Amino acid sequence: MKIINNGNLTIEDINQEITVYGWVNKRRDMGGVIFVDLRDLSGIIQTVFNRKFLKDDFKIAENIKNEYCIKVTGTLQKRNESEINKNIPTGKIELIANNLTVLSESETLPFNIYDDKEIDEQIALKYRYLDLRRDKLKNIMILRHKVNKAFRSYLDNNGFIDFETPILCKSTPEGARDYLVPSRIKKGSFYALPQSPQLFKQVLMVAGFEKYYQIAKCFRDEDLRADRQPEFTQVDIEMSFVNQEDVLRMAEALIKHVVKDSVGLNVDYDFPHLTYFEAMEKFGSDKPDTRFGLHLNDLTEELKNTSMNVFSSAIKDGGIAKCLIVKNNKYSRNEIDRLTEFVKIYGAKGLAWLKYDNDEFSGIIAKNLEQDIQTNIKNKFNVENGDLVLIVCGSPKVVYSSLGALRLKIAEDFNLILDNTYNFLFVTDFPMFEYSKTENRYVSTHHPFTMPESLDKLKTPNQCLSVSYDMVLNGYEIGGGSIRIHEEKIQGHVFKALGISDEEAELKFGFFIDALKYGTPPHGGIAFGLDRIIMLLAKTDNIKDVIAFPKTQSATDLMSDAPNEVDINQLEELGISIMKEDICD
Repeated sequence: MKIINNGNLTIEDINQEITVYGWVNKRRDMGGVIFVDLRDLSGIIQTVFNRKFLKDDFKIAENIKNEYCIKVTGTLQKRNESEINKNIPTGKIELIANNLTVLSESETLPFNIYDDKEIDEQIALKYRYLDLRRDKLKNIMILRHKVNKAFRSYLDNNGFIDFETPILCKSTPEGARDYLVPSRIKKGSFYALPQSPQLFKQVLMVAGFEKYYQIAKCFRDEDLRADRQPEFTQVDIEMSFVNQEDVLRMAEALIKHVVKDSVGLNVDYDFPHLTYFEAMEKFGSDKPDTRFGLHLNDLTEELKNTSMNVFSSAIKDGGIAKCLIVKNNKYSRNEIDRLTEFVKIYGAKGLAWLKYDNDEFSGIIAKNLEQDIQTNIKNKFNVENGDLVLIVCGSPKVVYSSLGALRLKIAEDFNLILDNTYNFLFVTDFPMFEYSKTENRYVSTHHPFTMPESLDKLKTPNQCLSVSYDMVLNGYEIGGGSIRIHEEKIQGHVFKALGISDEEAELKFGFFIDALKYGTPPHGGIAFGLDRIIMLLAKTDNIKDVIAFPKTQSATDLMSDAPNEVDINQLEELGISIMKEDICD
């Protein structure tokens, strides 16, 4: 039996008797004639139920309601000129029904699926199968298919081999929290769900496969946000005998192909490259949104000798001072106070400001800030009447994070962001390590298998860079990778810099260390966040929109009611008992 796609029928198909299937999208009873917009995945065809032709089946037509699933047989006819619907591809034709079968009925829907207005998330996720009938989510799911297909076609055509790596893995806690799976056979032991296929893909390079890829499910037990889920999908890629430029060249060509094939956009420019230091200095972020200007400006030299201790003492203690120049300022004093509270979220102690009007600065600090410093600020940054200078001083981490976030907020408030623009770039030369106060040691910025810039620099971990890179799109990291360590000696030095003993390294990564002893080729790769890429291409700001069955912010599946309690017998088989939390009055 040939299944007809409703939305693909054309004027060339008229006078044919056909059978179509779908859901009642809209019903109009004109008395003796009932019009139904019949929807399937491909689109809508208008079906006409006329008492003259349907006879007994007309009673069925009178009783059908929205979202009934039906089967209709009839003859396709051309619509009268006055009845043409220009809003749908099939608007020139209609199906004159001679047979109607109700395949299944539908209760009244818990929400309206016929427009794209916001729905209460709890209800939408509980009835996700209905939410997915909406055009918005249906089109995103189709886009996801196209993006997946485009990734596969490029990689397949360029010699990459599609692999599957284990889902039940060994826990190697270097990063986010693992999801653990208890073993029934070996009680007291646990598998971990993979945060990425990192070690397995490197082992495949040792095995000699040279070009690997996988569209892989990954899992991280971490706090969620709008662009993060506990389980996510990444396009994982690894290559042997390559350097950083080889990987970046391939990644750029791949993404251009994906964007062209999935949304029809031709990205016709070379992706800019920024070092991590350049990105932080200019944008306050290692994933900068470059669709607008509003760069961070350095004031450290100007303020280091001021009599205002709030600045000079912070700089003397190793801090920096930076500012944003808001052109044609529209913020009121109360709104500036709210900006002050905003930057405190990111650790800033406050937000100093200067307004420039009538050829002079005003504001609280203008009374105490030396005149020559004010003149330097005006001249250095071309401050004009109507401009606002916003200053944060403190540790580099606090200054970058607070002003980086404030930059984005101002861009939204002043409508500076160019819609329908895709600004790709690469950020390179990340720090190899970052210091963790909670662990009282250096930890890997990316992961411990990233190649350092040199062995000598490993002796000063706070100054050592890595051969690593991210691809950024419109303020989101959409891909990241590095050149990997392929020599056992270098890997040992990195473990030492991380405070990982030989015994601990053997316990956590023994199989991988052994693999490095057997002719490991130089290799590197990149992993793309598939969900995040689709989110940006679909122009939504919620990653739940691009995943068929997502979790809530509390990592709950409201449709299937997961996670849930399990039978006590299952726990006993695994040798597990549950510790009940104490309940205090």
